[in-house]
Amino acid sequence: MANVVVIGAQWGDEGKGKITDLLSRSADVVVRYQGGVNAGHTIVVGEKVLKLHLIPSGILYPDTICLIGSGTVIDPKVMLKELDMLISNGIDISGLQLASTAHVTMPYHRLLDEAMEQRRGKQRIGTTGRGIGPTYADKSQRNGIRVIDLLDEQRLRERLSNPLTEKNQLLEKVYGISALHVEEIITEYLAYGKRLAPHVVECTRALHLAARNKKNILFEGAQGTLLDLDHGTYPYVTSSNPVSGGACIGAGVGPTLIDRVIGVAKAYTTRVGEGPFPTELAGRLNDQLCDRGGEFGTTTGRRRRCGWFDGVIGKYAVEVNGLDCLAITKLDVLDELDEIKICVAYELAGEQIDHFPSNAEDFAKCKPIYKTLPGWKCSTANCRQLEELPKTAMAYLRYLADLMEVPIAIVSLGASRDQTIVVEDPIHGPKRALLSA
Repeated sequence: MANVVVIGAQWGDEGKGKITDLLSRSADVVVRYQGGVNAGHTIVVGEKVLKLHLIPSGILYPDTICLIGSGTVIDPKVMLKELDMLISNGIDISGLQLASTAHVTMPYHRLLDEAMEQRRGKQRIGTTGRGIGPTYADKSQRNGIRVIDLLDEQRLRERLSNPLTEKNQLLEKVYGISALHVEEIITEYLAYGKRLAPHVVECTRALHLAARNKKNILFEGAQGTLLDLDHGTYPYVTSSNPVSGGACIGAGVGPTLIDRVIGVAKAYTTRVGEGPFPTELAGRLNDQLCDRGGEFGTTTGRRRRCGWFDGVIGKYAVEVNGLDCLAITKLDVLDELDEIKICVAYELAGEQIDHFPSNAEDFAKCKPIYKTLPGWKCSTANCRQLEELPKTAMAYLRYLADLMEVPIAIVSLGASRDQTIVVEDPIHGPKRALLSA
């Protein structure tokens, strides 16, 4: 048995969906433990391209239980659209389970998210405008609506009374937005609750029963390490904890249940939204990486900012997550480059540092110090074994493994399931006997 956490080792958008899909073959239960519809991943199965925001990619396997945990926030309208999309593609959704204690994104959360972001002006964070931050804020203030509240009209009416009065005052008096009507919200969200009811479970009980029955559990995070509320590039972060420790809180399990943590990182780096990005490129190189990598957000469609691989934040991700191994994605995007740079340290105030500074102002002043390696100038898209990779591509991977002091277990060379090299079983194989320097 092995219980595994899969996390993003950069700023999100690392290709976790494909890796989670790959690992879900060995999982009995897949758990999404944080985030909301501000995240998204794309799964390519044959000719089908499936874009998911809330539902774990393990739903594509008919015998796998997919549990959306208590640490997530749910937009039921979006979730039901995803369910309908899956059904229309002939995918069995009977294995989907939803935590009764997950908090619900309400209409006022989305309106406030957009209004607050607009008011920040030049200090905007770059949120998706999906209401995630305000939903988590209400959760922390003990003023939120949970999935279980959508199953009972009287309870929903009671829970909604105070927050809606408060939010309407904010909307009207502060932001000049028309007030929302309680009866319209109750009617709409009770209908959502009725459709979701067959999937609602007690999250922690479901997981503890699975663990007791020796089931393999895969914990799936959204976003990435550097977007973590506590450990990321604050304030340019998400409103939850994508790091591996967040799996325990968001799913409701103890740390002793986790056997392995797998980090996912691109062979370069991308970032969506605002905030410092030391290795960010501009001009032709940025456009080349963006176009070849299809770097447009699954959730917003925004063009991603692209840069060289940042080994400093990579090492930081290894430390704060306790990574056992790495999956490197989109290696093929680098195929056409003459040379490839890797950030190995920063220069800050005239001094060289090799650690991630927690102060956003300091981080914004960091200048990357690069190691330059030769490119391989040929396609890797059809490689299916390590020995099929060009020697310079192998040298690049070995350098990353050495720099981050963690082995590489998986190499992804495209969006399709079969465009993957599995160096050794990342779940059950030995922890240190993978691709390393």
